[in-house]
Amino acid sequence: MVDASGKALGINTSGLMRGASLAIPAGVAWQIAATLAQHGHVRRGYLGIRSQPVEIPAQSHIALGREQAYGLLLVGIEAGGPAAASGLMVGDILVGLEGQPVTDPDELVSRLTGNLVGSPAKVEILRGGQVQIVTVTVGERK
Repeated sequence: MVDASGKALGINTSGLMRGASLAIPAGVAWQIAATLAQHGHVRRGYLGIRSQPVEIPAQSHIALGREQAYGLLLVGIEAGGPAAASGLMVGDILVGLEGQPVTDPDELVSRLTGNLVGSPAKVEILRGGQVQIVTVTVGERK
C-alpha cells in the first residue's frame, strides 16, 4: 500500500484472517523484518502476570499526574516469572510501561516485543494509591 507520492504506508494481506483484509503498517513491518533478521524469529515478551482492566479511581489521577481512565489490575503472578522476581504483587494496578500509559491487556502484549525482550523495562504501578516505578526484566515467551 503506497500513497500518491509513492511512500510505502503498509502491506495489505488477506491471508491472516479468512474473508477479511488487513493492512500492516509499514513501521510495524520494518520492525518485524529487523527482528527476524537479527534473531530468526519474532520475539514475544511476557511479564508473567494475569490481569484485567480496572477503572482507576479519580483520586489516583493526581498521583499519576495524568488523566487515565483504566489500568490493569494484577490478579495473578506466575511463580518464578519476571513480575514475581521484580516484586510485583497481586492487587497492584499496572498503569504504564516505559513511560507510556497501558490501559488494556492486548495493548500490553503488543508492546512487549522486539528489543524490549530480555531487557529491563520500567513498569509504572499503583500500589495502595501511590505511584511506584518497578524495573522488570521482560521474559521471552517460547
